[in-house]
Amino acid sequence: MKNITLTKLSTLIIFLTSLSLSGCYQRNRHEVSVKGDSIKFQYAQHLSAVKYPKFTVVNLKDPWNEGKTLHTYILVARKDSDTVNHLPQGTIVYTPIKRGVVFATALCKLTEELGALDQVAGVADLRYMLIPAVHQRVAEKKIVDCGDAMAPMVEKIIDLSSDAIFLSPFANSGGYGQLGALEVPLIEMADYMETSALGRAEWMKFYGMLFGREKSADSLFHVVDSTYNGLKAEVAKLPLGRSILTERKTGSVWYCPGGQSTIGQMIADAGGKYAFAYDQHSGSLALSFEQVLEKAGNSDVWAFKFNGDRLLSRKDLLAEYHGYDGLQAFKNGDIFECNGSVKPLFEETPFRPDYLLNDLIIMLHPGNPQFGSLKYYEKIKE
Repeated sequence: MKNITLTKLSTLIIFLTSLSLSGCYQRNRHEVSVKGDSIKFQYAQHLSAVKYPKFTVVNLKDPWNEGKTLHTYILVARKDSDTVNHLPQGTIVYTPIKRGVVFATALCKLTEELGALDQVAGVADLRYMLIPAVHQRVAEKKIVDCGDAMAPMVEKIIDLSSDAIFLSPFANSGGYGQLGALEVPLIEMADYMETSALGRAEWMKFYGMLFGREKSADSLFHVVDSTYNGLKAEVAKLPLGRSILTERKTGSVWYCPGGQSTIGQMIADAGGKYAFAYDQHSGSLALSFEQVLEKAGNSDVWAFKFNGDRLLSRKDLLAEYHGYDGLQAFKNGDIFECNGSVKPLFEETPFRPDYLLNDLIIMLHPGNPQFGSLKYYEKIKE
């Protein structure tokens, strides 16, 4: 999709429109003199919130700079917008959000789960979203396709009169370009930087506040929390499970989850063995195939995800890279694949990690029917 090139006239239109979109976006800011009640987050490490009588202050910790704040949001209920003054420093967001633009497939799926999909006016990266309800709303012109998340159609976003834009922050990204000039609140979705699956899922409470679905989000998280920990307790009764190697070679690099990453910790929660379990990185490890073969080549199970028009066979894998036949799991045939073009793993599991944990348990502890059948992964048959 080609990038948008704005003329001087359209730039002026953007500036004037952005002012009209957020006439009350900046108010006089003051220190809060009354005491608020802290909102408890049990797992999320980068999120904190304090509720005051007529507004809520939400702080996002900067996951790349310890001790610093990524963003502060002041959530003000629309019904109180005319009576609230002397707000603290931060980005004011009027709730519930009525016309949000969402740049992440997982959040789109979450809004559907919370009953807030009608409050999504625009999306980016539509072609990657395996969410039938979103595609239906786009076809019905209830949701606008705003293009690629890395080069969004800014004019379309302006035309939507959106009241919030949800996007993912990155370290040293240099800002958000033209979107940052709109003065529409930018909701920085740093949930993916949490180092535990339940920590990331708990961000649904924040998103629930924004969409006016706080009770629904609290109820859903209670289900996720209890189910996830119930699975952990059940698998703790079993002998230590099989070892696992994840993902596959990309170019010259094989990206393996660090020992402190969400996936690394989920493998531990599933009672499995992982060659890089004692690594201290919370992100991915960029390794050569030789390093993977030496360290994790004897893993019992190999599980990877991909996007394609069909499932891959062992023959396809060897055609991709002949060295795969050196893996123990390849020799034994214990290879599991998830086609993200068909299975909604990317859409569901960030906020339903209990689903993914169950799949891991099944792969690592075969022969235990109490865990049911695989939801996302399937074993290669040939």
